Amino acid sequence: MSDSPRASTPYYCPFCAEEDLWPVEEPRSAWECRACARVFTVQLARVDTASIPGRVAEEALLEKGSQS
Repeated sequence: MSDSPRASTPYYCPFCAEEDLWPVEEPRSAWECRACARVFTVQLARVDTASIPGRVAEEALLEKGSQS
């Protein structure tokens, strides 16, 4: 994980879809929407590698190679 205080920048408010977003100090890495007055954070939970088509194809090839 990055220690950068602004690792990702949202372009739209997830509640009202406005673009009037401003960074706020607390909570850490939060954004304020000045259109709807909500403060929110954006966080990546995980990357599901099972759903990546290239990864699925690669694993199938590796499995075929190990069975030969």
